[in-house]
Amino acid sequence: MSIFTNRASNSAAEAKEYTAAILGLVGDRQPMDVLTTTESNLYRAVVDMTPQQLRQPEAEGKWSVTQVVQHLADSDLVWGWRVRMVLAHDRPQITSYDQDLWADRLRYDLANVDLAIEQFRVLRDSSLRLLIHATRADLERVGVHSERGEESVAHMITMYAGHDLLHLRQIDRIQRVVAR
Repeated sequence: MSIFTNRASNSAAEAKEYTAAILGLVGDRQPMDVLTTTESNLYRAVVDMTPQQLRQPEAEGKWSVTQVVQHLADSDLVWGWRVRMVLAHDRPQITSYDQDLWADRLRYDLANVDLAIEQFRVLRDSSLRLLIHATRADLERVGVHSERGEESVAHMITMYAGHDLLHLRQIDRIQRVVAR
């Protein structure tokens, strides 16, 4: 199983490894730059793919490009909620979720990639509006993640930038497989 598998039942050690791996993807990039360019990168990634290619998983039990894009949209829904909770409340609890259960039970296999990108755009723009105007004190505010412990808004920004990069790489990998 990949270090990037993010089940809600991860142990604390797995959560720590996952966090380090995600943060490592960002490297020396500016997280806000990553967050502001993901939407256009998604459009570019899917524009030349056929409907069949968009729905074809890279392997049995893996996601298709459409499923990855829907995951990104739903992840931004979760991220937006978390950011708002931390900005508005003092040390709120941040719950985790099982991305594979969401993909299965929320029927990502039936998603429309164009609608998923539009959902992502609206959700991301809404969160970025808040973050662009955040003060240093806002960025230092923390919530308590159910698996990873204290996370500041600044940390969450970097985590989601890494999450974007992870899934953009995944889309690229899927494209190489389904284009054969």
